[in-house]
Amino acid sequence: MHIRDGVVLGAEKPVLFAGPCAVESLDICLEIGSKVKAWAEDHGFSYVFKASFDKANRTSSGSFRSIGMDKSLEVLQRVGKELDVPLVTDIHESYQAAEVAEVVDVLQIPAFLCRQTDLLLAAGNTGKAVKIKRGQFMAPEDMQFAVKKVRSTGNENVCLTERGFSLGYHNLVVDMRGLPIMREFAPVVFDITHSVQQPGGQGGSSGGQREFAPFLARAAAATGIDGFFIETHPEPAKALSDGPNLIPLHRMGDFLHMLKESWELGRKYQDFAVQ
Repeated sequence: MHIRDGVVLGAEKPVLFAGPCAVESLDICLEIGSKVKAWAEDHGFSYVFKASFDKANRTSSGSFRSIGMDKSLEVLQRVGKELDVPLVTDIHESYQAAEVAEVVDVLQIPAFLCRQTDLLLAAGNTGKAVKIKRGQFMAPEDMQFAVKKVRSTGNENVCLTERGFSLGYHNLVVDMRGLPIMREFAPVVFDITHSVQQPGGQGGSSGGQREFAPFLARAAAATGIDGFFIETHPEPAKALSDGPNLIPLHRMGDFLHMLKESWELGRKYQDFAVQ
């Protein structure tokens, strides 16, 4: 999947999609983006800055959602220019695709919306890269149809993202078999952050178990996939969205070092098979 010159998902260099969960302010985005970009370069990742311009799927209507679409997109645009990095953000409605595509390089389809045909077609029609999260209710093999919807527009720049499946209430489990299965249809990214989320697990908001993030990250990296998605914040407890899942910013350098070592081992043995 071509993101922009020098940043290709599915090549010999892993791609890191990382940033805060939501656009909180320009200062926070620049602080996170500049530090993660430097660490990504140090550890051999291509880097794409991530932040959502709108959190339309919060558990409660009282939770933070956005600083506003126009203001958020302006922040993203400034981050992209000042840091010289590609950008990814979520879209939730088909009408948002064209406007958001004027600012970002990758349109992300949220897991809950991965079957929404009009949304997938609108994203594909922009010509920008499309990153589809696997729904918590979807079998890995069924994600091929989401990929085909995007490709039906003539846009081949599409990838899939794993983020766990629902097991009972407030719990997600990652089936590592899904990574090589989905990779038959498109490049695959592992969402480290939301795989340790506990949806709705704190009453009116979601909980999380970030202590398990390193274990899932290493396991996914060892399958030799193409990229990783991580949300981070300098003070997770004060983040306006998904605080319990976020990797503390000061740990990201060490986290990426660990992740790259596991990924290199996975790539070394990715063609090893047992029939």
